[in-house]
Amino acid sequence: MNKKKLNFLSKLLFHISPPANWKFSVIILLGIIVGLGINILHISNAVSYLSDDPKACINCHIMFPEFATWERGSHGRVTNCNDCHVPHDNVFRKYMFKASDGLRHATMFTFRLEPQVIRIKNAGRNVIQENCIRCHANYLHPVSLRSTNAKSIFDELDGVCWDCHRETPHGKVHSLSSAPNIIRPDNKQVIPEWITKNIEK
Repeated sequence: MNKKKLNFLSKLLFHISPPANWKFSVIILLGIIVGLGINILHISNAVSYLSDDPKACINCHIMFPEFATWERGSHGRVTNCNDCHVPHDNVFRKYMFKASDGLRHATMFTFRLEPQVIRIKNAGRNVIQENCIRCHANYLHPVSLRSTNAKSIFDELDGVCWDCHRETPHGKVHSLSSAPNIIRPDNKQVIPEWITKNIEK
């Protein structure tokens, strides 16, 4: 590293370093912030969202009905959630979409703003429609679609596949209250067992 760069770094460190009598407090504060950040990442199981594992979608309990209806339907045998709900035309768009959608979901669930009945946003709606066409392209013959009055889907106008296929793949279940006894995998325990035992004493 040349002398110029070393001078720049030493000047930068000088300007961002706290005064000597604050150093201990700043180190403790930074430790708390970093620890809380790591704890939040652990509790929210954040790493799981990088995968295509459908169980990542039920880190939040509100998705239990959607998970169960997908798992027991025909799509549960050949797809995962990301096959339908994230873009697949390039990897950057896929992870940008996941990040954007994930941050919105995390904000809604953290501040308890989630609705009882989940409704898809326009961005998600467009992605699902793209993926319907991507996976079922072999069945989308322009003549047959137009003959069944689905011209708008093939021409990518206003219509979407689930205007007709309304129960694919999540059936009629769209809220927690509509499926109170649904069978689903248990969530991973996020609070360490020793803390739970101490709270119960």
